[in-house]
Amino acid sequence: MLPSYIKPFSYQIPWKSSSVHAGDHLGIQRGLGLEYKGNASLVDYPDLRRMDVRQSLRDPYEQVQVRLFYHDSITPVYAVCDLSSSMQYKGSRRKIELVQEVAASIAYSVSAENDVFSLIGYDQHLLDDYVLPLGYQVHEALERIDAFTGIDALGRGSTGILEVGPLLSQNKGLVFWISDFHMPLDTIIQAMNMFSRHQVVPVVLWEEEEYRRLPRFGLGTMLDPETGRDRTIFFRESVRAKFITAFEQRRAALEDLFLAFESPPHFVSGVFEAEAMTHYFEKYLTA
Repeated sequence: MLPSYIKPFSYQIPWKSSSVHAGDHLGIQRGLGLEYKGNASLVDYPDLRRMDVRQSLRDPYEQVQVRLFYHDSITPVYAVCDLSSSMQYKGSRRKIELVQEVAASIAYSVSAENDVFSLIGYDQHLLDDYVLPLGYQVHEALERIDAFTGIDALGRGSTGILEVGPLLSQNKGLVFWISDFHMPLDTIIQAMNMFSRHQVVPVVLWEEEEYRRLPRFGLGTMLDPETGRDRTIFFRESVRAKFITAFEQRRAALEDLFLAFESPPHFVSGVFEAEAMTHYFEKYLTA
């Protein structure tokens, strides 16, 4: 039985897959797809089922011509999940639960498209228990994703993202990078440079409680995920305004950074909406 938090969505890729395996995306291999590629002589491509009578009659060398088509192919899809300390933040819900929801929805959606899926979890290093190579093992992926909520990662950073590159295929793929991106911009730039062969979809997880629903006046307690300790802050309007301004500036910086890599970010706050993800692909990644 599938977890109730799975919310499948539709996606497409704006490039032709180089995979030789049959799938649902346009490919560059010659095969049995529907996209016309060109003609060749029957000698070079002996398949009478694809004989082109009109071109054969026009051929000045009187050779029998056959039609060639592009082979519909699969594409590799990755869910790269930030499982570091900041994912322990709890507003209306724990961020790690939102990571779980997004990753499981990706895995199920990829399975529905007959593509190959890989799960990659990291904190300050790669987490072997949450790494699955490309394949069709969707149920195993969902089992590992379901275990995300048992992770206790307080005090752990997110530099493991810089170890992800070698786990990605040489063929162009779709990389969903799921994180709150509360890490140095230089680290994000290094990672994006490593992912440059692929199409990256940055899924940015923010909670309204982090910056908008703060006390206007009085003491407030906030969890420092890097240490696991509570921090007491005396809030007043000026302090609250600084939090809001800092997050707005951070959002603008992230948008500029990802757009420079032609990877528009998708912001998720509190609840993952499958329709919004489908709309993201329709808006930004239409072939």
